[in-house]
Amino acid sequence: MDLIQNPVYIVTQRIISPGGEMVIDYPVAVGMPNQAVQSQINQVILSLVNKIMNEQNRQLIKQGYKDLSKVSIQGWYELKTNERGILSLSIGNYTIAYPAAHGLTIIRSLTFDIITGKAYKLNELFKPESNYVKKLSLIIEKQIKERKVPLLSDFKGIRPDQDYYIADKALVVYFQLYELTPYAYGFPQFPISVYELESIIREDGPLGKMAVNT
Repeated sequence: MDLIQNPVYIVTQRIISPGGEMVIDYPVAVGMPNQAVQSQINQVILSLVNKIMNEQNRQLIKQGYKDLSKVSIQGWYELKTNERGILSLSIGNYTIAYPAAHGLTIIRSLTFDIITGKAYKLNELFKPESNYVKKLSLIIEKQIKERKVPLLSDFKGIRPDQDYYIADKALVVYFQLYELTPYAYGFPQFPISVYELESIIREDGPLGKMAVNT
């Protein structure tokens, strides 16, 4: 397994509305040896940026807001992992429609193999038939009890496509606002060491690369 890979060089692109009500910063990969892979990664990132914006608009319309011109939107991103041929990042979007008491934040994540440009879904990190949902759910349930995380209802386990990112040698599974906990708690995040998952992760996948000691 070749773990000697240069990090991806990332620059920030900005989308800004004429009146400044919308300011979206998002990451763009540049200078990659394979331009086709670079283009593929950037297309997936921009697609997610637009998808989140549309998701926010649907939420506002559902809440009864009809004039979206009065909406303030701020977008940002965070790099979580950029090593060993793996790029994992989160893209956030905060939207508030005045005079609402508070806005709504959505955070989604992407994890890429920078050689192939493949974006990995959660299930693709694990071996087939590994029952990763049950394994992760049990670990998270234990963390909820140990950390005394306040829940809106009983924890019934993660979704097969639960949000996640990779940070160093940890898989971080997280939940959206109101998905698990009250708004004031923010985004519940549950870091899980790759070594705790070693028996079920795909060795040729992103977690497998993180698990190798070099």
